[in-house]
Amino acid sequence: MVYCWADHKYWILGIFKYFNFFINSFIDLAAVIGYDLPESTTKIILPLGISFYTFLSVSYLIEIYRKNLKADRNIFHVLLTLGFFPIILAGPIQRPISLLPQISARREFNYNQAVDGLRQILWGLFVKVVVADNLAVEVDNIFKNVTDAGGSTLFLGIVLYSVQIYADFSGYSNMAIGAAKLFGINLMRNFAYPYFARDITEFWKRWHISLTTWFRDYIFLPLSFNISWKIKTEKVLLIKSDHFIYITAGIVVWFLTGLWHGANYTFIIWD
Repeated sequence: MVYCWADHKYWILGIFKYFNFFINSFIDLAAVIGYDLPESTTKIILPLGISFYTFLSVSYLIEIYRKNLKADRNIFHVLLTLGFFPIILAGPIQRPISLLPQISARREFNYNQAVDGLRQILWGLFVKVVVADNLAVEVDNIFKNVTDAGGSTLFLGIVLYSVQIYADFSGYSNMAIGAAKLFGINLMRNFAYPYFARDITEFWKRWHISLTTWFRDYIFLPLSFNISWKIKTEKVLLIKSDHFIYITAGIVVWFLTGLWHGANYTFIIWD
């Protein structure tokens, strides 16, 4: 029953976030093969924070199913956990298994924690407004004039964009973590100096940690386990079974990660 409700959560996210994209894509595909279909007049407005709310809800239901978390009978605690305002727009995806007990527990104002939270808010605000927003202007100017830009200019644009996107996202995360501390809530770290990683694997362990671990625990590992149960041979398509399982689960997760970031072909084929 719990997994059934989790599936419904995925369908809700799919309809709100991807309905317009898939309908328009189907119309474009029909046009390519010679069928002119009328344009869709249905425009679904994306609810604020639906992606993070859905992931929190699914996590809550799955952890109850796995008996790692008890269902809270206080509806206000549950709603506050699933809609905790500092994280609902840009994360981190603080799972209910760690957030709900903090919401339910009695809390008292902690001066040192509040001061630390204010510092983190100010740092996040500086990184977002001063660094990311100013770099965005320069990056946009470079990539709007790609045909006129030289190789060194384009390379500089790539470097600046990598700094901009990190500053933008980590700035939001720091502000969310700091704001939560003002209420006595501790959130997980979402970025751990990803550009200092030694390889791409370590990079993804340091980048948007709450999202990558969510996909690992709720998609990659269960999918790998289910596939392994169905494979009875040592090789599949001339590939060792272990490697085939890893590749298949990795491709599915990578595709879903791209789709989660946005309803656009660039995100779907980003891997």
